[in-house]
Amino acid sequence: MASYRAMVVGMGKRGKHHAFAFHANPAFEVVGICDIVPDALPALAEQLGGAATGTDAAAMAAELKPDVFCFCTHPNLRLGLIEAGVRCGARLIAFEKPLAATSREAMAIRDLLDAHPGVKVVVSHQHRYGAHYRKVREIIDSGALGRVHTVYATTPGWMLHMCTHMIDYMRWYAGNPRAEWVMGQAAGRSKLTDNHPSPDYLAGVIQFEGGVRGNIECGAGAPDQPEVAKWWGKNRIGAQGTEGFAEVLTNGGWRAVTPQGTMSGDGAMNYDLDMPPYIQEMADWLDGTIETHQNSFANAYAGFEIMAGLCRSAIQGGQVALPLTDAGMDEIAALGRVIPDRPVLLGSPLHAAEFGQG
Repeated sequence: MASYRAMVVGMGKRGKHHAFAFHANPAFEVVGICDIVPDALPALAEQLGGAATGTDAAAMAAELKPDVFCFCTHPNLRLGLIEAGVRCGARLIAFEKPLAATSREAMAIRDLLDAHPGVKVVVSHQHRYGAHYRKVREIIDSGALGRVHTVYATTPGWMLHMCTHMIDYMRWYAGNPRAEWVMGQAAGRSKLTDNHPSPDYLAGVIQFEGGVRGNIECGAGAPDQPEVAKWWGKNRIGAQGTEGFAEVLTNGGWRAVTPQGTMSGDGAMNYDLDMPPYIQEMADWLDGTIETHQNSFANAYAGFEIMAGLCRSAIQGGQVALPLTDAGMDEIAALGRVIPDRPVLLGSPLHAAEFGQG
């Protein structure tokens, strides 16, 4: 018999991934699925063991009282759904990255959760469960790179799709240090009205405690990774140390150079492989057999602050100290006021179509 009742809101691609991963894990029973477009829900509910269906997430949650309230929606829908999860008594709330679209909302979510410390929260940065991502972490942990002094990430995907993914894995490879300050720049307006509203290109530096430096590029100006065919998989995340380097390509395996020689291996993002351990950690956290989930709210918030700080640097100029100590702001609206109205310059012709230049 399942230990935990799960409800999933938003049955697009990612919602289905979550719902079927919960269904496949014996610790969970999917008791409800919800979407504002209900046409596919009856067939999906049958595949999920007869889950209840509906279009009103808050009403369904109040009725079903799930242990796990999960939602996979666009970034503009966060705070209200988390409030619904808290009100229905969920023990764990899981939702898609990014944590929020603006620091104003992220801080409101943080304050709400601080007022309800018994609610566990997971934000989906599940790439880290890929064998090739974990291989790079194993090499770092072995000490083969010596002292890690630099972490880096590049992705052609725009900010609200990919930036917190990149920051999450950079911090992981660096040992999850606290960020002290950031400085960033932004260009391009074509994605400001996207359903993941973002500058076309965001780049910057991150100063982590202990002197570790981070470098990040997201969007149109990021370089191509010619070893990778899939456009959304052209992401490179790695670490440099005093004795060598190791890096992962989302859809192109891993590679490293250490005093022991040159090494490489295969690997590509695969939801069928990445989702089960991500879901199992939720069960383990609820069971109390682990101290926290790798994708906990605290970890996601640390990464979100870095992204928000990079945006603020692009808006205001200069360095931005972290943590942020104000009441939050709407960084997307502010970027819309300051980014010049001219086409973004591309890091590769392969990016042209995604940024309105194809």
